[in-house]
Amino acid sequence: MGAIFSALAMGALFGIGLLVSGMTDPANVKGFLDVFGAWRPQLIAVLGAGMTVASLLYMLARRRARSLSKSALLWPESTQIDKPLVLGAALFGIGWALAGYCPGPALVAAGALNPVAIVFVLAMLAGGFLQRTGGK
Repeated sequence: MGAIFSALAMGALFGIGLLVSGMTDPANVKGFLDVFGAWRPQLIAVLGAGMTVASLLYMLARRRARSLSKSALLWPESTQIDKPLVLGAALFGIGWALAGYCPGPALVAAGALNPVAIVFVLAMLAGGFLQRTGGK
């Protein structure tokens, strides 16, 4: 039960952070990516803060044998930069630039019943399903 509460609390905190930072507004995200036009540099602070917190927590977690909920910590085994990784990152970036959403902010906006975000999340879920099933 503690792990579920912890996950819900962290998810809520993350969602609030996305709302406060403006990451759920596609216009802010597209403005940040438009470095040669009407650039909105404010999201640099958001990205920097997120990277700082994640890096510190990652370093702390790497020193532990188990999570705070006593479950095993599972770390990625591969560190290889391969074609699927590069293609996936490129598709993610292109989708982020075109839609102004990435998965976290899209879920928050969909939870606020934003119709565009709901379509984005449904398409994201369909893509994940197709990837898992190999398109079958």
